[in-house]
Amino acid sequence: MGKTATKSIQRKVQDNIQRVRERIAQACSRANRDPASVRLVAVTKSVDVEVIRIVLDSGLVDLGESRVQQLAQRAAMIAETQKRRRMLDGQREVVAPIWHMIGHLQRNKVRAAVQWATVFHSVDSLRLAEEISGEAGKRNQVADVLLQVNVAGEKSKQGIAVGAIEVFCEQIRALAGMRLIGLMGMMPLVDDAEEVRPLFRRLREIAEDLVTQECVSSEGCELSMGMSNDFEIAIEEGATMVRVGTALFEGLSMAKT
Repeated sequence: MGKTATKSIQRKVQDNIQRVRERIAQACSRANRDPASVRLVAVTKSVDVEVIRIVLDSGLVDLGESRVQQLAQRAAMIAETQKRRRMLDGQREVVAPIWHMIGHLQRNKVRAAVQWATVFHSVDSLRLAEEISGEAGKRNQVADVLLQVNVAGEKSKQGIAVGAIEVFCEQIRALAGMRLIGLMGMMPLVDDAEEVRPLFRRLREIAEDLVTQECVSSEGCELSMGMSNDFEIAIEEGATMVRVGTALFEGLSMAKT
């Protein structure tokens, strides 16, 4: 990629990040919330590594990938770039990404995922949780996990049934090598985002119940919900993490996320 093209993409990415952060701030204002309470996770699955480097240089460190193979490849390349920067530029510290595994995770790919990701958004079975616990323990790590809830009750959607969440939380809390930090929801894709507002609200209510019942930390329950088409409504209803791809990388030829 030439210098001119790189600068053009850099400006575009930085402008998009600023616009998204402004939209987050506006949504927080409407909900009487502090914008700092919302963590922006950049879904980088459809942009190249050079764009990811620009994102990091812009100060956005939370990066989300939905496929383990792509996560491992990109994380390794970014790590190598940081190593070279320290050696060539004399930088003792460079911006370190926080990798989020946001897609469905198969148990046979947990080892590779744990090598790079520290936050897992889509834990939906006890066997998967046990696998993550075991691999994280081998590395003397603690993985932050969110339970994926099928709040819409759709048969086609993965996730834990609403009625089983409390019991599942108790089982998860007994596992070493992981920390239960909250819930994640994948909402139906609709033309009018207002249609899914009740589902965002329902997930927040479930999280509040879990805090009351001391199933999760008294410090609160993270809520990973909202994407490019509906993150503002998700924030108004309590989202603390939003997974945004299209709105951040608009104009850079990426699939909708």
